[in-house]
Amino acid sequence: MKLISWNVNGLRAVLSKNFMEAFESLDADIFCLQETKLQAGQVELDLPGYYQYWNYAEKKGYSGTAIFTKKEPLSVTYGMGIEEHDHEGRIITLEFETFYFITVYVPNSQRELTRLTYRQVWEKDFLAYIRGLESDKPVIYCGDLNVAHKEIDLKNPSSNHHNAGFTDEERNCFTQMLEAGYIDTFRFFYPEKRDVYSWWSYMFHAREKNAGWRIDYFIASEKLKDNLIDAKIHSDILGADHCPVELIFAEDE
Repeated sequence: MKLISWNVNGLRAVLSKNFMEAFESLDADIFCLQETKLQAGQVELDLPGYYQYWNYAEKKGYSGTAIFTKKEPLSVTYGMGIEEHDHEGRIITLEFETFYFITVYVPNSQRELTRLTYRQVWEKDFLAYIRGLESDKPVIYCGDLNVAHKEIDLKNPSSNHHNAGFTDEERNCFTQMLEAGYIDTFRFFYPEKRDVYSWWSYMFHAREKNAGWRIDYFIASEKLKDNLIDAKIHSDILGADHCPVELIFAEDE
């Protein structure tokens, strides 16, 4: 299976650029979006052969996720079942025969770290959520996790050490998740690969200079290690401040 995740930072804007061209060329079995910034009915996508699932934020023009899948899931759930967290359209979970698949848009800690405390609560609850699913069957989740885990994962670690996305608190949450039995699939295949990023600021010609951050991920249960085939970051695909990321995965029969 080819799995794709892309934070489009406003789907309507990317639809006017290259979204359909990228969607068709990537030809994913499952294609996930974050930051759709839509309400129900604001776009209709004609995607023959795909089931579509959308989770909209209550706040207009904010957050939101979507999954398009060729294979119909056994069940679909939205959010993690916690009132405090489920108003921003951040999570969609599909259940398949042998695994759960989740797309997620993790809250940004914001400038001045105004949302860092909430973010840490969210991370704790999300880890509990995926571990609950794991008690039934393995999990793959993907999306914009809003954290660069190691210094190798961003261009300028020293100057960003206390900025949102690279605080000790956020990085420690990511480490705790890995230690709970999950794999950062890109680093599984490319542990030392440098200068590969999935997000670039719109300022200071960051993308031209490749001064970016790797904050978009596919994370898989350790139980699925033997099913992982390859991971990619499609930095050549433009249209948004993030680029698509990919996991090739062998589903058990």
